Amino acid sequence: MKSFIEYQKESDFSIHNIPFGVAIFKNEYIACCTRIGDQIIDLASLYELSYLEGIEELEENVFEAYTLNDFIELGKEVTVPVRKKLQELFSEGSLLEKDEKAIENCFFELDEVEMLMPVHVSNYTDFYSSIEHATNVGKMFRDPENALLPNWKHLPVGYHGRASSIVVSGMDFHRPKGQTKAANEVAPSFGPTKQLDFELEMAFIVNKNTALGESVTTQEAENAIFGMVLFNDWSARDIQAWEYVPLGPFLGKSFCSSISPWVITLEALELFRVASPKQEPEVLDYLKFDGEKNFDINLTVSLTPEKGEETIICQSNFKYMYWNMAQQLAHHTINGCNLEVGDMYASGTISGKEESSFGSLLELTWRGEKPLRLNDGTERKFLEDGDQISITGYCLKEDIRVGFGEVKAKILPSK
Repeated sequence: MKSFIEYQKESDFSIHNIPFGVAIFKNEYIACCTRIGDQIIDLASLYELSYLEGIEELEENVFEAYTLNDFIELGKEVTVPVRKKLQELFSEGSLLEKDEKAIENCFFELDEVEMLMPVHVSNYTDFYSSIEHATNVGKMFRDPENALLPNWKHLPVGYHGRASSIVVSGMDFHRPKGQTKAANEVAPSFGPTKQLDFELEMAFIVNKNTALGESVTTQEAENAIFGMVLFNDWSARDIQAWEYVPLGPFLGKSFCSSISPWVITLEALELFRVASPKQEPEVLDYLKFDGEKNFDINLTVSLTPEKGEETIICQSNFKYMYWNMAQQLAHHTINGCNLEVGDMYASGTISGKEESSFGSLLELTWRGEKPLRLNDGTERKFLEDGDQISITGYCLKEDIRVGFGEVKAKILPSK
């Protein structure tokens, strides 16, 4: 495929991608959109001009909305044909290429739009699915010889997080406050976290509602997943360490999580499937799956101090995940937990075997024992006020590139 819309070879948003998002356009109205290169295309206006006719069940303009939820809920019977239709429309020689008025009405430059949260997140679960990350944390806080807890290789560990504090890329946040207690202290103290961290993650979004008591199998799971985003699970390590026993993360996580504005469909990622890591011991029947369920997604994290230069601090890959998305969704619903359209499921920190692929400062600095040296000569054990973290991700195979763009945010001083 070749598009009549020009873009750089290194663009995340090639014609092979066709992501979905929501934007405020320069004429101050909100609508669902897609992107090729640096061109943002208003899907609501494209629909009104009859360019999406002929797709069954797309009977009304679901793109004239503040979120993608209504579109997603139509299921893959609609979302897949819409994506294919858009690829046809954006290809060389299409009717749209010759329609100057439509292009004038529907196409916008990147700096003419403001990206919003792509979905209303009904519920949010964070998993703990990287064996390298779980092992590193186990070595730090428990017995290095028995780093993984007994359940870890038998089920995808997760917890229910706070959906309301998930925000879109570019929204900065204030350093959280809470209780902390150092090992040498008799009693806890209150104040801003001193151990603010990022967590390199990705998340998937589901497209269906299920009834209470209904389960989704590993075979059915991908049909229930619309697409994926980059995810930064900001964490206050000192608050987390004091509060998490016995019920798990709470205030150390719920203050903010950041996502990229573009949802990349599973169909766009099809070319980049890879085999999952071998799981030993053998999992229970309901967690078994067929085919390649992991994806080769290159991930990079950079840190930019307020008055300093950018430093790449982590390069990892989503293919390292021990538990895949199909297993995560099957386990999540095996007890009858119901799904809602827009539910978001984060992967957990994505770390590889090499130190440079560790997906958090907790690991990169080994709990602060080995400070990270930045390009401007400063060091970091944990994040400081004014620091900006940026996460990018892309797939590349046979000169076909599909990317996720960026999720970034800056840390503001505590209120």
